[in-house]
Amino acid sequence: MSSLPYSSSPTKGIGSTIKSSLIEPDGGSLVDLVVPENKRASKISEAELMPKVKLTKIDLEWVHVISEGWARPLKEFMREDEYLLSLHFNCLRMKDGSLVNMSLPIVLAIDDETKEKIEGLSDVALLGPNEALVGILRSIEIYKHHKEERIARTWGTTAPGLPYVEEVITSAGNWLIGGDLEVLQPVKYNDGLDRYRLSPQQLRKEFDHRQADAVSAFQLWNPVHNGHALLMNDTRRRLLEMGYKNPILLLHPLRGFTKADDVPLDVRMEQHSKVLEDGVLDPETTIVAIFPSPMHYAGPTDVQWHAKARINAGANFYIVGRDPADHGKKVLSMAPGLEKLNILPFRVAAYDTVERRMAFFDPSRAKDFSSSLEPRCRLTLEMARILPMVSCVLEDGKSWSSTIRFCKLRRLMKSRQCCLLR
Repeated sequence: MSSLPYSSSPTKGIGSTIKSSLIEPDGGSLVDLVVPENKRASKISEAELMPKVKLTKIDLEWVHVISEGWARPLKEFMREDEYLLSLHFNCLRMKDGSLVNMSLPIVLAIDDETKEKIEGLSDVALLGPNEALVGILRSIEIYKHHKEERIARTWGTTAPGLPYVEEVITSAGNWLIGGDLEVLQPVKYNDGLDRYRLSPQQLRKEFDHRQADAVSAFQLWNPVHNGHALLMNDTRRRLLEMGYKNPILLLHPLRGFTKADDVPLDVRMEQHSKVLEDGVLDPETTIVAIFPSPMHYAGPTDVQWHAKARINAGANFYIVGRDPADHGKKVLSMAPGLEKLNILPFRVAAYDTVERRMAFFDPSRAKDFSSSLEPRCRLTLEMARILPMVSCVLEDGKSWSSTIRFCKLRRLMKSRQCCLLR
């Protein structure tokens, strides 16, 4: 993967500078599958007469993902050919023969009873978890849901304990239904956070409004800690050194399905806001938005999907905040269809006992770094179920107040040592 395949450094004369949002989305253009308001009433009337397929909460999250263009070139729940390409080859083939990355199958499962009810039909309506009409699937195709194969190919194991498998696949129906998607109205959650749910088109407009010449995306599903902040601020420094004049950071927490013991979205968003308020990240060069996708916890397979979706949002740099399975950055650099994305690889950060702060690991003075908690700055917050990934927090501790408050209120205190770096 080349270092600057789409945006060239203006100081090195490799090529002309382009707007960051002009990194081409997969398939060449974005989609908006929400029915226009002037056609909505007639579409709803049509859907009311159709046989219905009931969606789960996570199915609805995938409707949201598809409808806004995160999964471009998909405009549908996958039919069998697309499913097999994604499952076995982590990509889809375009009409011109080119490949786009698609490491996770995006499918809709149905049970035997529903299959019998709709078999032989062309179109069906989709009902949300609250029984409200959500959309229409056109030109449907029904095919067998080989669950064990799907699990083995996606996760590389069929061992018990896989969160998405246990939540979604185990209890899912024995059939998959694909078809072209029409969404009757924008997906809303009415949780006070919908203003943060910016579509790829909205994000691209915001990047252009801020005159960004580079956009780096950072995904997380836990609160920002000091290691994250170090990575994100260092990325800006590196992009400025490359010659970019106005690099923008997309801080992009995931909102879809996460494990029950992950920190809830509202708590994370409160903490992210505090991170900007405290100046840990610069609010002038940072956009905080919510990524609607469910989380698979599938290592590099998941990371490919996360990176691919950010291409469609207009990001041309992707920060690898962790290295899943110790080879995630290699997988991303080799993944078909991700060639146009600049991968900023994971760098190991640890507590520098000399400088008394988090820093990138320096092997020439390895003895000065500690990956365990610094005894002088320990605070016993029994947070084992809430913050299993966190080894340190922000240096002044202020931005963690909401997370700490949540943990105390939920009484999920299991004698976890959590470091407050001062």
